[in-house]
Amino acid sequence: MTVLRIVLFAALLASIAVPLAAQQERPRPYRIAETGKTYGSLSDAVGKIGGGTGTIEVQPGIWRDCVVQEAGNITYRAVTPGTAIFDGGVCEGKATLVLRGRSARVEGLIFQNIAVPDENGAGIRLERGDLAVVNSLFRDSQQGILTGIDTSSRIVIDKSSFSGLGLCASDCAHSIYIGDYGSLTVTRSRFERGQGGHYVKSRAARVAITDSSFDDSNGNGSNYMIDLPGGASGEITRNIFVQGQNKENWSAFIAVAAEGRSYPSTGLQIFDNSAALAPGVSRNTWFIANWSRDAIPLGENRLGAGLSPYQQR
Repeated sequence: MTVLRIVLFAALLASIAVPLAAQQERPRPYRIAETGKTYGSLSDAVGKIGGGTGTIEVQPGIWRDCVVQEAGNITYRAVTPGTAIFDGGVCEGKATLVLRGRSARVEGLIFQNIAVPDENGAGIRLERGDLAVVNSLFRDSQQGILTGIDTSSRIVIDKSSFSGLGLCASDCAHSIYIGDYGSLTVTRSRFERGQGGHYVKSRAARVAITDSSFDDSNGNGSNYMIDLPGGASGEITRNIFVQGQNKENWSAFIAVAAEGRSYPSTGLQIFDNSAALAPGVSRNTWFIANWSRDAIPLGENRLGAGLSPYQQR
């Protein structure tokens, strides 16, 4: 081989090696903690766990990805909370995470800019199984969490934020919409800047909504802060509510059985909450509106000017 041919062959090898190296250096954002193996797509990582149990660690970055979990018990965890962002990715025309396995847990993730044609785009679409969401943020989307029906399972949300949700042009979505589930627990969480619909709408038989804040000061076309359309037992305690000016419906902060009585509400305890109108808002409204005809054991709540405690509809 001549010197010229050697030089040309070396240049050809170099031209091939550069893109191969670049390809190998592409980020692989998902790591299964139990095996240490990394994956370039969320579906590959979920598929590897399959019907088993595993934790998928999500690297910092903005990821336009989504997945359908069909089985197993899977934790989706940000390596560094608040730095792993799912931006706009949608599977099945539903959500970023479409969950119908045995259980799922979401930790430290951000979901944003999620929209679909039927206006029900969500960060999480839960179709069956247990769900726990911890230290996560849902913002600027049509919905945060939307679920189907699974009366044998439970949902727990802790230390999470829901902001700028309910975006829609007609039949509004909500920050959280829970179907007929066994139970819903919301603790130490924040709801703000709703853009339509309710902040929490739940058809679960039992609810515990505690130690959370509902700041509607900058809401736009929002509705109830908590809507239990079929009734429920449980507790709504130690929360802070502020109702803003720009409401679609400002007739009550909390609504019980407005769509019929699916579950009794006699065991629903509502006490030790603070509720007020935002500065500059002047109207008369109700803290609780009850359509159920069940006697709700209303405890002491701190209500601001313009609020009456209870209305039997």
